[in-house]
Amino acid sequence: MFCLQNLAISEPVTIGSLPHVAPILLFIISAVFGIRYSKRYLNEQQQNRVFNWLGILISGSIIVYHFYKISAGNYNFATDLPLFLCSFMALVIPVFTQTKRYWLYEVLLFWVIAGTTQGIITPDISEGFLSLDYVRYWIVHLGLVSIMLYATFVFGMRPTLKSVFKSFLALQVYAVVILILNWMLNANYSYLSRKPESASAMDFLAEWPYYILQIELIVLPYFFLIFLLFRERKTKQ
Repeated sequence: MFCLQNLAISEPVTIGSLPHVAPILLFIISAVFGIRYSKRYLNEQQQNRVFNWLGILISGSIIVYHFYKISAGNYNFATDLPLFLCSFMALVIPVFTQTKRYWLYEVLLFWVIAGTTQGIITPDISEGFLSLDYVRYWIVHLGLVSIMLYATFVFGMRPTLKSVFKSFLALQVYAVVILILNWMLNANYSYLSRKPESASAMDFLAEWPYYILQIELIVLPYFFLIFLLFRERKTKQ
C-alpha cells in the first residue's frame, strides 16, 4: 500500500472524473453481485464471516492510514484524529459486524446513509488516484454503505419509526462530545465549531452556531426519508 503512495497522482479528485466515477461503479456492481451471491449460495456461518471481514477491512484502513500519518511525523491532534463522523464510524464498525446488535443497526443505518451521501457525490480527497488517502477514503465511504446494505438485505434487518429518533438522539450525544473535544483541542471536527474553509453546501447556511440548528432541522426529515426507503414492506395477501 505504501508503494502505491509513490505512484499516486498529486491532483485532487474532481467531480465526474474517472477516479471519482470508477470506484462508485465498481461498488454498485460488487454490492449487487455480493449480496445476491451471499443470499443464494452462502450459509449463515459464511455470511457472518464475510460481514466480519468487511468490518475489519474498513477499520483496518483507518488504522493503517493513521499509523502512516504518525510515522510521517506530521500528525496533528487538532485535524487528524478519526473523529469526523465517517472516520469514527469506520473505526468502531467491527463492533457491529461482530455482534450484529440491532440497536447498533438502528443508529448506524441513518448515520451511514446520511453521512456518506455527500462524501460519495462530492468527494473531498486532497491527493488523487492511488494515494493512501484516496484508497482509504473510498474503502471507508463505500465500505460503510456495503455493510449496511449487507445487514439489510442478507440478514434482514430493517429500521422502525422509533429507529429514526434513536439514531437522531445518538447523533446529539456524538455532537456534544465532539463540541467538547473541539473546544479542548481548538479543533473543528465535523465542522461543529466553524464552517469548512473550502467551498461547501454549508456556505448557504447561517453563521455559527445557527447553522447547527439549521442542520438539525434538515437531518430529522432526511432520517425519515431513509426510514421510508429501508423500512419493511408489508406484502399484500
